[in-house]
Amino acid sequence: MVSARMGMLIGALVCSSGAAASTFGGNPCLTDCSGHQAGYDWAEQNDIDDEYDCNTPSNSFNEGCQSYVEENHGGVAADDEDDDEEDEE
Repeated sequence: MVSARMGMLIGALVCSSGAAASTFGGNPCLTDCSGHQAGYDWAEQNDIDDEYDCNTPSNSFNEGCQSYVEENHGGVAADDEDDDEEDEE
C-alpha cells in the first residue's frame, strides 16, 4: 500500500501542466486537477482495486480513482480476474 505522502507525490507526477490543459493520469483537467487528486486519494485510502467502485456523479473524481486502480492493480477489475480463471478451465 502506498502511503498518503507517496500518493500525493505520485499525484503531483501524474498531474502536469503546460501551455495546453492540465492532465492527471492522462485525463484532461478542467481547472486544477483537484477532483482527480481527491478520487486518487480516496481510492488509495480505501484500497480500491476495482474500477467499477469508481462510480460517482463526478467524472474527475472517477478518473482519479481509476488512475489509482490502474497504477496499483493493473487496471483489472477484481471480478474480471475470477472470470479469466474460469475461462482457462
